[in-house]
Amino acid sequence: MRFSAILFLVISSSLLFARGPKYTKPDVTVPENWQAPPPWQQAAPKDSIPKGAWWKLFNDPELDQYEDRAMANSQTLKASVARLAEARSFASITASDLYPHLSGGASAQRERLSGNRPLLGGTTAQLHPVTQSDFQIPFDLNYEVDLFGRVRNAVAAANASYQASSADLENVRLSVSAELAGDFFQLRELDAEMEVVRKAIDFEQKGMNLVQNRHTGGAASGLDVAQQQTVLDSTIAQLALLQQQRDQFQHAIAALQGLPASSFIAPVRALAVEPPAVPLMMPSELLERRPDIAEAERNVAAQNARIGVARAAFYPNIPLVGSGGFESRAISTLISAPSAFWSIGLQAIEPILNGGRNRATLENVRATYDENVASYRESALVAFQQVEDALSGLNALAAAFQAQTRAVADADRALNLANARYSGGLVTYLDVITAQEQLLTSQRLATQILGQRLTTDVLLVKALGGGWDSASLSAIGIKPSLKQAVQQ
Repeated sequence: MRFSAILFLVISSSLLFARGPKYTKPDVTVPENWQAPPPWQQAAPKDSIPKGAWWKLFNDPELDQYEDRAMANSQTLKASVARLAEARSFASITASDLYPHLSGGASAQRERLSGNRPLLGGTTAQLHPVTQSDFQIPFDLNYEVDLFGRVRNAVAAANASYQASSADLENVRLSVSAELAGDFFQLRELDAEMEVVRKAIDFEQKGMNLVQNRHTGGAASGLDVAQQQTVLDSTIAQLALLQQQRDQFQHAIAALQGLPASSFIAPVRALAVEPPAVPLMMPSELLERRPDIAEAERNVAAQNARIGVARAAFYPNIPLVGSGGFESRAISTLISAPSAFWSIGLQAIEPILNGGRNRATLENVRATYDENVASYRESALVAFQQVEDALSGLNALAAAFQAQTRAVADADRALNLANARYSGGLVTYLDVITAQEQLLTSQRLATQILGQRLTTDVLLVKALGGGWDSASLSAIGIKPSLKQAVQQ
């Protein structure tokens, strides 16, 4: 049989045998529905979370501006984009082994051979010095016949890792945007809380003026003045501490947008928005909507392909090697038929003894696969937990907010009654102070609960994947192409 026919059969066989272990996505125990009671029900298809800009659910132009800036300038995101580019280039590097590697060169040499040079056989014939030229244009060909799937499984593993990096980028994008939204609503909650405290300071200052006037007129004691001054000073101290917290959230928002903290000032704006209803999906859909789960699953697929690479190490490595080109002693005859030379051949390198390296490598890869499967299942369990936590938190906070709103109204009535009874001399000023403190505490708690409802809404969106869909990963990967085969 001609060598070309044998070569064709070998390469064709490699396409048939180059298969890795069959990959099946690991099974995960999925609940049929969420535990949370109504109104948290499955959303209609048209009521999905906005893809790529989930924060628009909150209908806040200022938040939209910050999020857009963060998506463009966040250094954390830029680092993740660079990691994705690294994964793509690595997949391209791995895929290059699918194609023949051809190298060429050129050389020119002028040499003089000694007249006293030794000859084979030890002859004593008289030799003459020889001066000659040697011109070459050589080519070398190397190609691994992938009969046992080492290269194709390595490419499959690299592509799965590339997809995992893409899912990681989406997870980082979701984490950055959710952290920014959470900090934004914490900032707004502090603005609202500080406004409550400022009003309390104004009220308490008026109370201080009233008590001082009554003290001057002999209707109030010095104890009343000291007690009211204590309450006023304590409230002023609370305002200072709230300002410190606000500054820290403002600095965090700046950093998330890729801005120096010193160059960013968020306007003071009290919290005045109701938490939007977040569209829910069925638990079974969550596995396809969470980028971190998709990343974990793609890592499993990559490791499954690496098992195929490790298995291939037990079988012969079959390189196809060839060389050719032109060689002549005169440059004028270099590119001509008589100056051509070539050779081509196959090798088979079979591992025999290597101290158990191949077996240990296979065991290592399989153990890593089992680890990745456990991590994938764990990420799914954590996702279900996070959704349930957010849903139960929203239900509890909604009930708490209604109760606390009533508590604020009750505390306000109690303060009015205490002031009236104190003016009538029926109670001591301590009752007024107690009512003031209760009102301030109730108002602050109501504001804090509203802020917690918004940040928990953000956590729910994040737990649901922020509108992302793993179907987008199917288009990511390096596929064999003629273009890459002829690239340097």
